[in-house]
Amino acid sequence: MFRWRAELVRTAFEARQFPEPKFPEVALAGRSNVGKSSLLNALIDQKIAHISSKPGKTRSINFFEVSSGGNPFTLVDLPGYGFASRSKKEQDQWRKLIERYVSSRQNLSLVIHLVDFRHGLLKNDVELQDWISALGVPMLTVFTKVDKIARGKRKGELHKYIKSGLKSVDVPILTSTEGKLGVEELRTFISAYLEEWNRYVDS
Repeated sequence: MFRWRAELVRTAFEARQFPEPKFPEVALAGRSNVGKSSLLNALIDQKIAHISSKPGKTRSINFFEVSSGGNPFTLVDLPGYGFASRSKKEQDQWRKLIERYVSSRQNLSLVIHLVDFRHGLLKNDVELQDWISALGVPMLTVFTKVDKIARGKRKGELHKYIKSGLKSVDVPILTSTEGKLGVEELRTFISAYLEEWNRYVDS
């Protein structure tokens, strides 16, 4: 498997700072403290995203150009949502920034929705899935922190979450940055998905 390499090409605090569309984009979305930066670093196998002990640290949208051995793409790190101790003004700014990006980005090919496996989809997660689904943007649900659940209980928990009606273009992938569980599976999925997406766009 080709090792992915990435470079930060833009940090945007406002919509006018978004870069010109260049490659298909895969966006990572999820609640604050879901492990988004850790998973991004594991996917790229580089310490490219800053990991903070303070939830809600990321306030910008960060664009990383990725060379993956196939077609290049842009991995987009969206700010975490649902962190209550931030001011309402800050939360509204983040929400509007995310909404502007997801609703207007023509080369957005996939949103990867990260959900903490211990808690499943909380109210904010369900709202995000309903909104993205209504926009017609494809979404893959990926569970994080799977190592926190006993191995023998994982299959049952996954089936329970699926039956609850979560939205995902494929069976959700279980991941943990401890031991990089599911990381290679997610890389493989993204590569195959983008290959199909590029064929569709070029046809």
